[in-house]
Amino acid sequence: MNVKSFLPGRLLRLITLVGPGFFLIGFSIGTGSVVSMASAGSRYGMTMLWALFLSCVFSFVLLEAFGRYTMVTGKSAMYSIRQFPFMGKPVAIITMIGLVTVEVMALAGIIGIMSDLMSEWTGMLFSHNGWNPVWIALAMIIGTYLLISIGKYQFFEKVLIFFVSMMGISFILTMFMVIPSPVEIIKGSLPRIPDEANASMIIGALVGTTLTAPTFVTRSILVQQKGWTVEHLKLGRIDSFVAAFFMFIISMAVMACAAGTLYLVDKPVEDVITMVVLLEPLAGQFALSIFIVGILGAGLSSIIPISMLAPLLFADYRGVPVDMKSTSFRVLCGVALLFGLIVPVFHARPVLVMVASQCFQIFVLPIVTVSIIYLINKKELMGQHKAGFWLNFGCISTLIFSLIISYQSVLGLIHYFNELM
Repeated sequence: MNVKSFLPGRLLRLITLVGPGFFLIGFSIGTGSVVSMASAGSRYGMTMLWALFLSCVFSFVLLEAFGRYTMVTGKSAMYSIRQFPFMGKPVAIITMIGLVTVEVMALAGIIGIMSDLMSEWTGMLFSHNGWNPVWIALAMIIGTYLLISIGKYQFFEKVLIFFVSMMGISFILTMFMVIPSPVEIIKGSLPRIPDEANASMIIGALVGTTLTAPTFVTRSILVQQKGWTVEHLKLGRIDSFVAAFFMFIISMAVMACAAGTLYLVDKPVEDVITMVVLLEPLAGQFALSIFIVGILGAGLSSIIPISMLAPLLFADYRGVPVDMKSTSFRVLCGVALLFGLIVPVFHARPVLVMVASQCFQIFVLPIVTVSIIYLINKKELMGQHKAGFWLNFGCISTLIFSLIISYQSVLGLIHYFNELM
């Protein structure tokens, strides 16, 4: 075998092995991430890069913790939380309701943003008013439902690998066309919060779209689906690193695209449509087209896993295997997808829905983090694989970070709603 045929084969095999990581990248990076990163980059340059970096580091910690727990015990997270000796069922139910509510809000925002974007883009391409957003949303919902109806995890994994790859390549290419100076990137690595009214809400949304509680709970379910056991601990760690690393690189690329263009001309954005319109004269039509492809990849890679969250969690809570071909699984996915019509039909503001969902995710994260700290430290469950100093240090640091960002999110939301009134 020559080098040209050997390297792609090894790369493809590695990607297939770490499939859960790509599934989780699709979960975490969607159009909400694009809005948050673009808003942060256009307003503050690379100033919030430190928050993004810490979010991805702590994401790796929790991915490792949830993955290790399931690989060692064979049990998934939600079912194990339900078995807590004190208040297990109420905590599990509250967590599950919170996760599903947040993700349904996110789904409505994602489909709303994508339908608006497609309508705007078709108008630019064909010099007319663009396709109707309602019909675009309906087409996306039907297409996603048909994909889900296939009912095979391995198929979903391959689809998401394609969309995530498309998203990552597009955003990274665009970043290199408009990349900010190295000095700005280095400055962004120094922790500070800009002294500006909306900074608290934007940093809450930025962290909320990266350090997401549903991602970690779903992690244990995907590890079960993959059939990984204690023998796969090293592979699981690699998978966690791949997911966290690409979350950082792709999110940083979007932030850099906005920082290298819109920030320099003082054009802050709060939605994807405005960013697309403003980017065209600054970055050029070619760079803009690549960026739009990235946005579409981000949206499509998020819709599938988010719509599957409710049936995955319900199966996890009951402690039964996930049957992706069952009627209940398809019905719950279909109901979730229908929420995607809220924004285009009722002309709601998709960005407000997305930012609110991202901020509220932070409030669920402390519950999830405390739960996994308890589980990975139970000697009778984990045995010799019980959490050591560094994993506990990482999880506790994650908890403290999430509480700080939750406080910032509360301040931001209060200020935002006070402005509306």
